[in-house]
Amino acid sequence: MIYELNNAVLGASQQPLSLMATEGQLTCLTGGEPALLTRWLMAMMGFEPIADGFICIDGEPLSADNAAAFRQLMAYAPARLEAVGELQPQEAPDPETIFHLRRNRNQPITDAVLAAELRRIGNQDNDSCVQLLAVAALLGTPIIVADQPPATTAAYLRLLADSGRLLLVATNDEAILAEAHQTVTIC
Repeated sequence: MIYELNNAVLGASQQPLSLMATEGQLTCLTGGEPALLTRWLMAMMGFEPIADGFICIDGEPLSADNAAAFRQLMAYAPARLEAVGELQPQEAPDPETIFHLRRNRNQPITDAVLAAELRRIGNQDNDSCVQLLAVAALLGTPIIVADQPPATTAAYLRLLADSGRLLLVATNDEAILAEAHQTVTIC
């Protein structure tokens, strides 16, 4: 699987971005403000339109018509779980809440499976960001998109890539950047 951005532009004032990522590769977007990195991830998943250039997977260009099919190939681990969709603002995100989100509802992820994956990550603090990454990994999609994962997950991200997954990660964290196969700096 090949994920490609070719001279993609988010807005009129943004510099074009090009990258090519393949299976078995941890690709990090870095530089700039975290909000800008997140916008790029949203565009890479088809949630935010690009002003110019193109995005494609295995040569198939991303369009409004096939964005949902693109996202079926991806699992997203956000920087934090937002209170949108089925969650109410007063609800604290925990593994049970995460699993009951529409995207995860039919996945065979049990508490025991999640606990085993969290041990594999080395999650000692019951960090909800790490739990979100574990859920994304357990979904089994070929592409994992992670927004600002904790530094403690650096080796795990590399392990996922080395096992054949394609990872697109937004981060300015040196520990994660040190594990990357490729870094792309956003200007």
